Amino acid sequence: MTHGALAERVLKGERRALARLISLIEDGGPDLAEVMRALYPHTGRAYAVGITGAPGAGKSSLTDRVVGRARRDATSVGVLAIDPSSPFSGGALLGDRVRMQGHATDDGVFIRSMATRGHLGGIALATPEAMRALDASGIELIIVETVGVGQAEVRVADACDTVLVVINPGWGDAVQVAKAGLLEVADVFVLNKADRHGVRQAERELEQMLELSNLERTPEIVRTVATEGEGIEELWAAICSHRSFLERDERLSKRRLRRAALEIRDIALERYRSRLDEDATALIAELASDVEARRCDPYEAADRLLRRSAERDARQS
Repeated sequence: MTHGALAERVLKGERRALARLISLIEDGGPDLAEVMRALYPHTGRAYAVGITGAPGAGKSSLTDRVVGRARRDATSVGVLAIDPSSPFSGGALLGDRVRMQGHATDDGVFIRSMATRGHLGGIALATPEAMRALDASGIELIIVETVGVGQAEVRVADACDTVLVVINPGWGDAVQVAKAGLLEVADVFVLNKADRHGVRQAERELEQMLELSNLERTPEIVRTVATEGEGIEELWAAICSHRSFLERDERLSKRRLRRAALEIRDIALERYRSRLDEDATALIAELASDVEARRCDPYEAADRLLRRSAERDARQS
């Protein structure tokens, strides 16, 4: 299949073509740009919801319930489940998505696992491109479920319009949430497994932390028991409320503009890093020897590396 034919079939909503395109996105390569360039004018219509939180918080079960609620409104849904990478194959360890098998025969739901491939922040570097592929295919709601978050590794907010942060009773000190950056990330806090002991204490600690924060909009706190389907209607209402908030006063446009700027920077840095890996190995080894021998410091060495790269680009142009 030519890349032009692949793009055309994705635009028609063909799921097999969409799956093939996402595989192409994960693999990368020079041919990808041609396909994505053809699809890009047809994007920007889907709404993206991110679901993140610590491992074991119940994100997959919650995602399954949110998909079911969206389908009650006949909303088409695409799920990107970002899983830990296998240290051997680089593929997703949890690719079977056993908790979402109830939607496997629904033509209005597309579920795909993607591997983080070592990328920090819980989302794969290819995730924004995969989201655009889903968008171009006509999917209306995109859900990005991420691998558990860690301090300074929260990137889901950069990719999504509304971010749900899932916590459980007994989740720990509220200071840990602030340290992990979750206060700034969360648009809605989901207190899942709310049938467990300690749910009120966890909610109270979170409320106290939010009172001390200086956020434009205080995130809602919604109690759920995802395995039983409890609280899902309230959660859906909170998602819709946040979407309405963003769509007023161009907040959604501003959030997406920031997302585009961050993605441009990420792509540029990744391309530059790849070029360094290919062309600068010998020079970096030489500079490392100079740094170790105290002939120069690391900052001077980095400046020399950048100058050499700029000189090479000037010669090539």
